[in-house]
Amino acid sequence: MLLIRCPYCNAERPEVEFVYAGEAHIVRPVDPSQTDDDQWRDHLYVRNNARGLHFERWRHIHGCARFFNALRDTVSDKFVTTYKAGLPRPRIEDIKESM
Repeated sequence: MLLIRCPYCNAERPEVEFVYAGEAHIVRPVDPSQTDDDQWRDHLYVRNNARGLHFERWRHIHGCARFFNALRDTVSDKFVTTYKAGLPRPRIEDIKESM
């Protein structure tokens, strides 16, 4: 069983308490009415499906119910770090140095 640390509750909890909420740090169009159909489709549906380190959004659905971001290795399924929503993504180079 995976343990995921919620940055708001500051506790590691079993994965069944959480739900995946998609890729993190997606840049939203400033004015969606100015996007054509292809741009809007890409914004809504096209995501990175990275092998390796991947920034994701998660929600602690059976805890504080808040959204947060995580950096997870999709190969090993290991969570490298979690951090509060709204914070900038950490630099992967800095994380690798501390590992």
